[in-house]
Amino acid sequence: MSGSIINATGNDTRRVDMSIGVSYSDDLDKVQNIILDVLNADERILKDPAPQVVVVELAGSRVNFNVRPWCATGDYWGVFFDFQKAIKQRLDNEGVSIPFPQQDVHIHQASQ
Repeated sequence: MSGSIINATGNDTRRVDMSIGVSYSDDLDKVQNIILDVLNADERILKDPAPQVVVVELAGSRVNFNVRPWCATGDYWGVFFDFQKAIKQRLDNEGVSIPFPQQDVHIHQASQ
């Protein structure tokens, strides 16, 4: 109750925070360049400050990138939703895999 409330919509610009996970076998520089290409192709993304695309985590089944572009506050949700679709399609076209949780089950039959 004593914390501060920040009205993000009160500013003219807003940073869009997104996370993208790729396979350990993928070329990370290539992935970073693809993400930047997708961002730079969208005129809603501000050039200043420049978008940030960095490896943030070596997770259990994937390498996670933080993607942080800036846009006008009114474009926030459009940028967020459109980027999710655009980056999935572009990574698919470039042969980059987006891992998903999976589990292998091995069944051994015990002899009686």
